[in-house]
Amino acid sequence: MESYEPERLTPVQLAAMRRSLTSGRGALTRRSLLRASGMGALAVGGIATLGACGIPPAKRADAGLAPDDHSAKEKVLNFSNWTEYMDVSEDEKSRPTLEAFTERTGIRVKYTEDINDNVEFFGKIKPQLAAGQDTGRDLICVTDWLAARIIRLGWAQKLDPSNLPHAFANVSAQFRSPDWDPGRAYSYPWTGIPTVIAYNKKATGGRKVDSVTQLLDDPKLKGRVSFLSEMRDTVGMTLLDQGKDPGKFSDADFDGAIGRLQKAVDKKQIRRFTGNDYTADLSKGDIAACVAWAGDVIQLQADNPDIE
Repeated sequence: MESYEPERLTPVQLAAMRRSLTSGRGALTRRSLLRASGMGALAVGGIATLGACGIPPAKRADAGLAPDDHSAKEKVLNFSNWTEYMDVSEDEKSRPTLEAFTERTGIRVKYTEDINDNVEFFGKIKPQLAAGQDTGRDLICVTDWLAARIIRLGWAQKLDPSNLPHAFANVSAQFRSPDWDPGRAYSYPWTGIPTVIAYNKKATGGRKVDSVTQLLDDPKLKGRVSFLSEMRDTVGMTLLDQGKDPGKFSDADFDGAIGRLQKAVDKKQIRRFTGNDYTADLSKGDIAACVAWAGDVIQLQADNPDIE
């Protein structure tokens, strides 16, 4: 399991995190946190610029050039997604949505559940994208802030509207033109996943866990709690627990949230910070309670009645 063992953040890291949550297109708001951690399906291909965190992207000699279109002869779509984010048949041997797509288009989907954490996944594909190399993926599903970054860096290929005649009309009006992708030129939303608190009632002895305060302070949960390595969710949920607005918090509010999390780390209350892979620990009861994504919880509940 890939996980982030708790450690103390440096002042530089804290400052960068604060800027990330409050500035620009990836800014956290109360509405976005409560509504969903928006997931966007993003076509990846046209590689025009090179960049790194905090460094303006450098123009490539081939800037603006799109890759050759091989769709007429290569009838395979390479699609990377998170676990538990695609429907499966009752016997779990097939994926009806993907099979229906193949039947209608003649295009086979090579589907891979290899996204566990946005930062981790970006680190995996960034070297190839920066070098103008094929990542082996045609379509990826990442959280909106990462989709925005990839588009901003010039590492995404524009979608052809003629191949998506009904897509835009089928998107709810509120999601049709985010500021980071006006008119959905590069991406479409796949699903919206609210951030919630989940627990295994067998592991908690039947006790309900429904607040961040319980996760951070309840001695009966010590060492059996996990938070998301997606800091927009973890810090946002902590701010809400403190009665603060994630869209308008002050430096003092932010520092207070980080301080609460650090205190819980120091006293071994938090076992680890994880990506999508917390689901196995929660289902087995190795983790009693955690900050989670609702889509995962719904999938787990189908197989385990102890998950709440």
